[in-house]
Amino acid sequence: MYNPHLLSLLQLADPMLPIGGYAHSSGLETYTQEKLVHNAASARIFITQMLERNIRYTDAALVSLAWDAAAANDKNKMRELDHTCTAVKIPREIREASRKLGTRLIKIVQPLCNSATTDYYAAAIATQQVTGHYCIAFGLYAHALQIPKADALTGFYYTAAAGMVTNSVKLIPLGQQEGQELLFSLHPLIRQLVQNTLQPDEDMIGLCCAGFDIRSMQHEQLYSRLYMS
Repeated sequence: MYNPHLLSLLQLADPMLPIGGYAHSSGLETYTQEKLVHNAASARIFITQMLERNIRYTDAALVSLAWDAAAANDKNKMRELDHTCTAVKIPREIREASRKLGTRLIKIVQPLCNSATTDYYAAAIATQQVTGHYCIAFGLYAHALQIPKADALTGFYYTAAAGMVTNSVKLIPLGQQEGQELLFSLHPLIRQLVQNTLQPDEDMIGLCCAGFDIRSMQHEQLYSRLYMS
């Protein structure tokens, strides 16, 4: 059956959307410089752990809850989720990356698709009531574009995975074929994570591996850097 919202999802979740995602490695650059990630096998471990132990309990959960808040037109919940997102992003570079990606996404999508909820969120950013995180904006726009939540989460997880694979190809480096094989191997995990994130436990938000935060903090002090985070 044809999905009338597929094109909207493909554009919203496109890894090549010009919001600057290519400039951030989420700490992977530190892992590669320290030789902790050095081949396809170790890259797969890094990406799997990042998806399962970090993104599931932070950004993806917040996408899901932001979608729900938009469905309920709950503006207080939108503000609360934005503040929560700021709190759980401990490394400075990661917080800044989330804000930059979010505000750029809004700048691109808001003129094309607005709604009462996205209008409110954009206005709240302008008045500094909220930060404007990427995952919150993604969830709100997914709802505004009438993208079913499971599809939105699939796109969000895929974009995150594709970005990390691309960074692995550049930093390790890996061959393009190795990168595509790695991304394809993650499809079952992404499908499972989507099911796990449809109704996230809010008490678990922020549960992640401290190692990711530490490597992201260390990234600020690397002698040479290709990425902003």
